[in-house]
Amino acid sequence: MTFRIKQNNIQPSGLNIMANVSFDVTDKDILYEDNHLIAVNKRAGDIVQVDDTGDEPLDEKVKKYIAKKYNKPNGAFLGVVHRLDRPVSGVILFAKTSKALERMNELFKTRQTRKIYYAVVRNCPNPPDGNLVHWLVKNPKKNVTTAHDHEVKGSLRSELNYRMVGELNGYYLIQVNPITGRPHQIRVQMASLNSPIVGDNKYGYPRGSLRKSICLHARRLQFIHPVKNEPVDIKAPLPKDGFWEKFAHLIQDKDDDAVKGE
Repeated sequence: MTFRIKQNNIQPSGLNIMANVSFDVTDKDILYEDNHLIAVNKRAGDIVQVDDTGDEPLDEKVKKYIAKKYNKPNGAFLGVVHRLDRPVSGVILFAKTSKALERMNELFKTRQTRKIYYAVVRNCPNPPDGNLVHWLVKNPKKNVTTAHDHEVKGSLRSELNYRMVGELNGYYLIQVNPITGRPHQIRVQMASLNSPIVGDNKYGYPRGSLRKSICLHARRLQFIHPVKNEPVDIKAPLPKDGFWEKFAHLIQDKDDDAVKGE
């Protein structure tokens, strides 16, 4: 079902005076934790692993959180299972043991996880729902990915499904289910439809955000636990920025559909 809501003065803010502040990980950021895994609600602007910026990465913040919580003066093991781009928010999963890391890596490699993202765009995709397959090539020097409609040298096959689920004052909410996990995949594939994500001027949106964010949120991650062999369903609350909240009821409807198996 597709929804259309009329409401005035709905637009993303480009200002955030806290944009350059680094926050420690606290209990409220933890979405899931057991002896093997820990999931965090990543803030837009956080980097997952160390890069050339010198900013403190999220994996180091999570290590400090674990070491403090469990009184580990010599530090804690933490393995990066997957990544989210810096301007993206939402579910990010880490492994607390080497065994869990190895097994989770295999689940991601063999595509035994289900990932659900939400994106906001200004141009409604045409068609409004579908399957996209591209061959992506990343330029590491420029940190930009190019999408090709056929295989080229050095490219990786990339696939996702998408669906337009709502409209709010000219902004379209898109549910995205990536089948593969490539750098900048959702961003460049949505841009290939002439539907760049709001705030993502790297891939065609007219202007960027001073908040170091784009309107792309990793909402949900589902998999079978690699040690306990039981279903895990991790859901990340939406950013509280005055914009995402406007779409909360539409996203909740989709969450309810997923629970019902629709």
